Amino acid sequence: MPIANYSALSELHGDCALYQGRRASRCSALAPGFHIARLWRWLHHLKQLDIKKLGNTKRRSLSVSKEDLVKLELLYPDRSLPLVARPTFKGVDLAIWTSNNLELVQKNLSKHGAILFRDFGLTTASEFEQFIKVVSPQLLEYRERSSPRTQVFGNIYTSTNHPADQTIFLHNENSYQQTWPMKIFFFCTSPATHGGETPLADCRRVFARLNSKLVERFEKKQVMYVRNFGDGFGLPWETVYNCTDKKSVEEQCRTTGVELEWKENNRLRTRAVRPVLARHPQTRELTWFNHATFFNISTIEEPTREALLAEFSQEDLPTNTFYGDGSPIEASVLDELRDCYLQEQVSFQWERGDLLMVDNMLVAHGRAPFTGPREVLAGMAEGNSERHV
Repeated sequence: MPIANYSALSELHGDCALYQGRRASRCSALAPGFHIARLWRWLHHLKQLDIKKLGNTKRRSLSVSKEDLVKLELLYPDRSLPLVARPTFKGVDLAIWTSNNLELVQKNLSKHGAILFRDFGLTTASEFEQFIKVVSPQLLEYRERSSPRTQVFGNIYTSTNHPADQTIFLHNENSYQQTWPMKIFFFCTSPATHGGETPLADCRRVFARLNSKLVERFEKKQVMYVRNFGDGFGLPWETVYNCTDKKSVEEQCRTTGVELEWKENNRLRTRAVRPVLARHPQTRELTWFNHATFFNISTIEEPTREALLAEFSQEDLPTNTFYGDGSPIEASVLDELRDCYLQEQVSFQWERGDLLMVDNMLVAHGRAPFTGPREVLAGMAEGNSERHV
């Protein structure tokens, strides 16, 4: 590669050392498929030489892989998730790198179920949104809600606004609905002082742990989700269905296979029967994909559970689950379900700027209690309604 003079070499060396995605075009013209990290090291080596002795140096082509800009490794060697992606040097633009490596990212997401992007210097919600749009162009609106969230802008929300001293059990987002997001994204703008992790569990492995007779029973009976609105607990139906017109609610329920019942004083009860399994459309693997455990009253922490049971019957609780025929799910079955989730649970401490991408059909997520301010944003993408079972 001909270098006009030492000052030009120094300038190019500095540019590459401070490389950022928006300056990539300046370096990319050097050679097709160039590798910026190796180029930087090579230029650094040239700077140590007497340039005058190089003479008529012939151009050398650099045949390297752009994937090497980012290092991929498991966070825990004995666990399959999450896979951690870190830049090999400061300044790699995550959105640009991902755009150039979508196949690699999707392959690893399907294999591991979750990828944690760390140390990319992300700071804003708009950068978070930009990344999601690179992976999945259309973000989804949060519909038929089960938890309170604050809309930041567009379809970027805060994660669940749940009391900080309580645990949110592992679940797959919207798996109680007829349609759910294939991908869910989290972005940490402010980690908690203590706690506040987002635990993960591979639902393929949860399914593999379950007793075969338990699975057969659920496959035959399915699961019924019962929800009650307007009793002073949980979200009002106007928030869940994003309207104030009962006819609109009835139409939404009709098109999504939900049975509804209007009660006195503008209260609403809904019932929906869904399968407990789903087959992933890309990997074709069966996964335990439902809210049978998460919505059941027995999963709620004891003080809150006792207060709710003192106020409501099982049928009138804000959320509860039954077998699809309406019969109660045995306590021993629910204990086994929770135990299988927890045996597969993996946690990590959030760092400011972390971005977590989760395949929602393969991996469940939750939230640990925390102290201090915590802000983790969330976005969802790629709606799907096919269980293929």
